[in-house]
Amino acid sequence: MLRLAGARLLDDRDLVAVKTVLTADPVASCMVASRVETVGMDPWRLGGEMWGRDARPIRGGGLEALCFAGPNLIPLRGGKSAMRSFADRALRRRRMCSSLVGPSDQVIGMWDELRMDWGPAREVRPDQPLMAATKTSRVKADQHVRQVRPDELDRYLPAAIAMFTEEVGVDPCLGDGGTSYRARVAELIASGRAFARFEGGEVVFKAEIGALSGTVGQIQGVWVRPDRRGRGLGGAGTAAVVDRLVHGMGRTASLYVNAYNAAARSTYRRIGFTQVGQYATVLF
Repeated sequence: MLRLAGARLLDDRDLVAVKTVLTADPVASCMVASRVETVGMDPWRLGGEMWGRDARPIRGGGLEALCFAGPNLIPLRGGKSAMRSFADRALRRRRMCSSLVGPSDQVIGMWDELRMDWGPAREVRPDQPLMAATKTSRVKADQHVRQVRPDELDRYLPAAIAMFTEEVGVDPCLGDGGTSYRARVAELIASGRAFARFEGGEVVFKAEIGALSGTVGQIQGVWVRPDRRGRGLGGAGTAAVVDRLVHGMGRTASLYVNAYNAAARSTYRRIGFTQVGQYATVLF
């Protein structure tokens, strides 16, 4: 049984302290900041809970540790004792998240506390460089990459499913026949955050802005149709999304990539990305 070390459920009274933590590392915090900036701290609207541990034993003394517990469990700040306290809180209920993701030190530290009860994981990815670009791409952007329209959902969805299955190793249509995943993709399209190059009515390149805070946009789901790979579509297409974020939206473009994917890392460096941190992911 793990020791309780002061982790508590945060609420609107903690909003200023939470934003202070999030703005201290805006690239690493983008996934959580995008939610908090939009809906605040209410768990129902946030889609999960914010947990924290105070730097001092009274509320208002600042937060030394922060974790979002929702569809993904995202520890953002804290040392070993804080990860132990967050793990203790997580173990009080059945596992509801599909992954543990975030800064590597926090993710691996928390997983060390959870593995005996939640393990074995389906996959652990301990080394995922977190990259950012603040300038227009050095690679010529593909002018045929554009925002996907809502009426193109049925043409875009097969590519999104193929990407997810290839990257995560699980068919997103399992369980509810794809209803939830379709709704998520439709939401991205409706918000103007899904991009694609269509040829003959089919998607040959796709990418999405999965999280969008006031200062950072996190690119996800980069995919090229298998028969079109090796021709530069991935680099040029990603460059188009980077330019949209940096030039069109005034955001830093970010993404994270598996360290073993040397080809992708090389492409991102050519575009203008530099490594600013390290992520890790535990998949269930």
